Amino acid sequence: MFFQEVTTVRLETLAAVFGVMLASDVASAQENTPLAPVSAQEILAGLPSDGSRWLTFGGDYANQRHSPLTQITPQNVGQLVPRWTFQTGTLGNFETTSLLRDNVLYVTGPLNVAWAIDARTGRQIWRYRRELPTNLTACCGLVNRGFGIWGDKLFMATLDAHLIALDARTGSVVWDAELEEHSIGYASTIAPIVVNGKVITGVAGGEYGIRGFIDAYDAETGQRVWRFYTIPAPGEPGSATWAGDSWKTGGASVWVTGAYDPESNLLFYGIGNPGPDYFGEMREGDNLYSNSIVALDADTGRLRWHYQFTPHDVHDWDATEVPILADLPIDGQTRGVVMFANRNGFYYTLDRETGRLIVAKPFVETTWAKEIGPDGRPVLLPGNTPSEEGTVTCPDLTGGTNFWPPAFDPSTRTFFVNAREVCMTYYSWEPEYTPGDRFTGGAGQRVVDPDNPAYGALRALDPTTGERKWEFRYLSPSTAGLLTTASGLIFSGDPDGNLLALDSRSGQLLWHYQMGATLHGTSPITYMVDGKQHVLVPAGTTLTAWSLP
Repeated sequence: MFFQEVTTVRLETLAAVFGVMLASDVASAQENTPLAPVSAQEILAGLPSDGSRWLTFGGDYANQRHSPLTQITPQNVGQLVPRWTFQTGTLGNFETTSLLRDNVLYVTGPLNVAWAIDARTGRQIWRYRRELPTNLTACCGLVNRGFGIWGDKLFMATLDAHLIALDARTGSVVWDAELEEHSIGYASTIAPIVVNGKVITGVAGGEYGIRGFIDAYDAETGQRVWRFYTIPAPGEPGSATWAGDSWKTGGASVWVTGAYDPESNLLFYGIGNPGPDYFGEMREGDNLYSNSIVALDADTGRLRWHYQFTPHDVHDWDATEVPILADLPIDGQTRGVVMFANRNGFYYTLDRETGRLIVAKPFVETTWAKEIGPDGRPVLLPGNTPSEEGTVTCPDLTGGTNFWPPAFDPSTRTFFVNAREVCMTYYSWEPEYTPGDRFTGGAGQRVVDPDNPAYGALRALDPTTGERKWEFRYLSPSTAGLLTTASGLIFSGDPDGNLLALDSRSGQLLWHYQMGATLHGTSPITYMVDGKQHVLVPAGTTLTAWSLP
């Protein structure tokens, strides 16, 4: 039923429509292909000062997306020029983070197409394409968010709910593991991370009545090592937060990459909304571990702690945002923390050893909760439950932010997030569950108010207080991920398709360029090639590498 295609460029006569190498480039590309396996030490080291690697979704296990490179500065960023452009020739948009090793870029695209690309020239080394079934149930785009890498293998989650391993040198399939049956609502779009030889992944499908989980697979064999269900079964801790049999179709999917703390050996993942999304009467209770962050032992998958941002969510506010780890001075001592800008409109700083709340403060307008109380639970405001007649609440279902990655600059201790100021009329009705069909129990319509129009803003927050340092406004909300550098730059994108470079200390716009498509859910990365710092930008179905002249 399944077919995959791997194209390795060998001949000068191949078409260049996909950025294919000419024969003269083959030797160079083969030299660039990794000769030594990617080691645990390399990944643990994060982003090196020489800019030679980008080996995880967030640049490092902490997901900070902060590069140590300084060649491109606020003073010279306006001189950036494109070095090469790679056209995928594939329908759909990038939502990926590219990986880099030994001057080879590893890139995933929509519909589970993937490439190895020469970082010097933008020429294709190999191309992989998975033949997918016709009855896919992926909710919100047939996308993929990136590879994981370990040893000589690349790991990609697939839209038909598999996890596959590819040979990094050739793009050929090494192993293929089924996560779950895709026809009943399961899919996977997450970028895996690899920890201690285990590939960590999750599943999408919260709008289809699945039961979510996080899995770990042996990187060499593809055998499943452990599974953590994000909805406890009857008798397990937390099961009393689901009424009746609602746990069986409760959603709580996991489709955004988590973080890892080597010191405590803990994984941190944000969990999606409960199902049905808007009709909460079918699932009375807090609905653990939906809308939570969970800390799991990386060896066993056992739960160490959890924190629920939005108990009994009825607004589709997945907590599938990217967690960032850091060490911060708080109350006179350095504390290890998890930082989290949540879809519900609140920013959180949590103790990463215990999950105890340190900071909780709105970063956009929130009309559903007055504050987060001392017990860590939101203090609800009346009149915000979705109804058949419609109920207006802020933020909208896309949220104060969403899956696009934030960033953190440890030198200035600043958390950056692309925020949205949008409200919505929420509707709900009782749905019927049919395996493989959408199971949401409602819908939403964004509020249009000419006197108070929706807008977006890049916001810089102090994670020790939640206070805003500065903001840069967009006329409408942006869905771009972020990248910061040690030279004091932050890269973003606006909703009109402009790549932006700003001063990360002040928010001043320094440079922009029209890419022809938005950076939807994806972020630039930066690295060094032949002594020049490059910024790689995915926009639409195009990759463009920029550097100074």
